[in-house]
Amino acid sequence: MTSNAERLIVALDLADPQQARNLVEELGPLGVSFKVGLELYMAGGPALVAELASSYRLFLDLKFHDIPNTAAAAVREAATLGVWMLNLHASGGKAMLLAAREAVKGLQQRPLLIAVTVLTSIGDHDLPQIGLSGSTVENVTLLARLAAQCGFDGVVCSPLEVAAVKTAVSQSFVTVTPGVRPAGTAAFDQQRVATPESVVAAGGDYLVIGRPITGAADPFGAAVKIISEMGAER
Repeated sequence: MTSNAERLIVALDLADPQQARNLVEELGPLGVSFKVGLELYMAGGPALVAELASSYRLFLDLKFHDIPNTAAAAVREAATLGVWMLNLHASGGKAMLLAAREAVKGLQQRPLLIAVTVLTSIGDHDLPQIGLSGSTVENVTLLARLAAQCGFDGVVCSPLEVAAVKTAVSQSFVTVTPGVRPAGTAAFDQQRVATPESVVAAGGDYLVIGRPITGAADPFGAAVKIISEMGAER
């Protein structure tokens, strides 16, 4: 059984490496995981990623999307940093996903490979603008099946597609969900959102939450409240 604290991935979407270190030191005792995305990566680079990954479960959220050889090389380098999880865009296609999977094959401690489906900042009305037909959930499940066929461990999807992904692939297929917002907090630039309790109830595995924690006057208290809002552990 995964504890609710382990389900929480705190998004360190910060421009100041020292601020990120301070936050990790404050929240680490809770047993949560952390995410480094593009902003902090640009500020702190691979050295900061390796530093944090040496003590905590770290999700490297760089969303690789390139030709197969380049994507595989990037995945291979990321794996040497000791990260727990990393992601690529599923829309990069089968050849890219297979190359990424091959790049970590045989590693003693390989990172979880997670495929990004449809960004949570996108809604159904946005899909025609990027050449996609059908609904968001249809596109998410299509890409989830592709990722599973390529040997990936799971996908990034919005809270609203968790149940559909589990049904389309399997209950053990990992879902990582941004767009999680505690009751009464702002959605910011996310469109497909839900509360922590509803995500866990739908079978969600990991919940990525940033601004409701990092922007709070008391980040530790905010994280504790979110963990409690997930409901009964399962």
